Amino acid sequence: MGDACCGAEPRPTGTAPEPQEPPRLWQIRELRLSALAGVLLAVALIAGWAGAPPPVASGFEIAALVLGAATFVPGTVRRLLTGRIGVGTLMTIAAVGAVALGQFFEAAMLAFLYSVSEGLEEYSLARTRRGLRALLSLVPAQATVLRHGREQVVAPAELRTGDVLVVRAGERLATDGVVRSGHTALDVSAITGESVPVEVGVGTDVYAGSINGSGVIEVTVTAAAQDNSLARIVRIVMAEQERKGASQRLADRIAKPLVPGIMVLAALIAALGSLLGDPALWLERALVVLVAASPCALAISVPVTVFAAVGAASRFGVLVKGGAALETLGTVRTVALDKTGTLTRNRPTVVEVVAATGSTRDQVLDVAAALEARSEHPLARAILAAVDEPRPATAVQTVPGAGLTGRLDGVPVRLGRPGWIGAGHLAGEVARMQAAGATAALVEVDGRAIGAVAVRDELRPEAAEVVARLRRGGCRVAMLTGDNLTTATALARQADIDEVHADLRPEDKSRIVTDLRARQVTAMVGDGVNDAPALATADLGIAMGALGTDVAIETADVALMGEDLRHLPQALDHARRSRRIMLQNIGMSLGLIAVLIPLSLLGLLGLAAVVAVHELAEVLVIANGVRAGRARALRPLSSTVTPATVDAAPTPATT
Repeated sequence: MGDACCGAEPRPTGTAPEPQEPPRLWQIRELRLSALAGVLLAVALIAGWAGAPPPVASGFEIAALVLGAATFVPGTVRRLLTGRIGVGTLMTIAAVGAVALGQFFEAAMLAFLYSVSEGLEEYSLARTRRGLRALLSLVPAQATVLRHGREQVVAPAELRTGDVLVVRAGERLATDGVVRSGHTALDVSAITGESVPVEVGVGTDVYAGSINGSGVIEVTVTAAAQDNSLARIVRIVMAEQERKGASQRLADRIAKPLVPGIMVLAALIAALGSLLGDPALWLERALVVLVAASPCALAISVPVTVFAAVGAASRFGVLVKGGAALETLGTVRTVALDKTGTLTRNRPTVVEVVAATGSTRDQVLDVAAALEARSEHPLARAILAAVDEPRPATAVQTVPGAGLTGRLDGVPVRLGRPGWIGAGHLAGEVARMQAAGATAALVEVDGRAIGAVAVRDELRPEAAEVVARLRRGGCRVAMLTGDNLTTATALARQADIDEVHADLRPEDKSRIVTDLRARQVTAMVGDGVNDAPALATADLGIAMGALGTDVAIETADVALMGEDLRHLPQALDHARRSRRIMLQNIGMSLGLIAVLIPLSLLGLLGLAAVVAVHELAEVLVIANGVRAGRARALRPLSSTVTPATVDAAPTPATT
């Protein structure tokens, strides 16, 4: 563990940890061994004070040395055999040198204190992983499933895709699925961080770990236990934690050359001192300098903070993919927000249909629904919901950033944004719809516009509050949308956003994000699917409402697992605080080395004193890093918050 930043053996990735309770102090092997070593050291001191023969006290000291060294020497030797050196290497050399000089007590004290710091580090890392393990522990120990017309109780691992779960009031869902029958409210606070229960009914996607509030629902299983949303999230985070943020890399860049540099310095002190004075004295001082300059605290300062911060974020519904994402999140100064599904609820509805002369409202909706029947865009749901029995068009194709084309009854038809389809005599109606904050989609049959459909999507009630909090935090806020400028400006005014980029295709969003990045560290917040180019281009991609979206989780660096946009400023504040703690630990570690080296070289501090100070510093940086694990849940949205008027969702083929 002590060589975490200096050539440590990598942890296995890609597998989720087993759900288990965090260990107690006495369960940590390193702490048990160090405790025994401490007892033996105390016995050695008592024996010396009692006047016991020197071999007796030395025997206890050597036994304490062996127990303490067992926590780091075997790992150090394994790493040396593969050509890697680290902090443990310095400690091993110092211990061997002290023994060679006959300073058994000092060697035992070094091994004892270093083993204590090793154990405390292991304990702190285990405790800070609680957030991820807690996710897996949300899966119940058993589930009720319908098989062959009878209810059976099985372990979640035995569930198969297609099984039907019976979930009663107060029970947790054992895996992901779709509600087959029943209606209830699910408590998803432990998963997404949202405090308000979510209403679900037939056809609604539900996720493992949710608590059924009332009634009985039947759920068709869509994912095996090992592949459900919780297991997938934990696997991804554990794998991504191998990535190191800028502070982590800074610790690496300092520690890796520092270790061999310290060894060279100690060798020079011993060699030159031997030429100018007592060889035994300068060899001892070289060993003290070796220990004084060891970057133990530096090596563990950032990893402990990252583990604590990532675990805390997962508890309030934010998935952070390791140190790189956490570090970047703490430096974001520009936030680009997608409109649909981020600033809005992504639940558009048809609010108006205007037919041109010679056409009817039903004809306009019929053609629009025929094209949208083959689309997965949010607008498709709104338009299809307005038609009783849509008849699908044929040869339907999507024109990115414009709309849909196809054929209906052998006649070419189109549905799309004004400009791509000429509005003609409907231009005034289209302008009125857009001024009212709605998206206008034109319907064309055989080259003639027969009508327009107005669709609106409500602004999230917390959107204006979130924008204000982002500004107070020093962030520049911009809105990116494929919708027209009039509609986008109407929505931006409601959310108090000054910077609006409208009429954007996916590649345009990516270009805008590139321009924003040139000025400040930029985060892009979107749905993770249609906004994938912009998410990838940004310094940091943040997916909104990504619990059940594979693409969102895989594309983005951070995922807001719930639907409450207030998690965004909460995550930014959390990351900034964590980054400050990282920098504090790095500064503290380097400052300690700068003070101890001259004191050791001048002989003002002996080996035992240097070891005690160094290991105390490790305890301090661990304790400071663990502070990053503190996080508060969001308060419920105030019922007095009034949603802004309406949002316009983009045209059928845009985001």
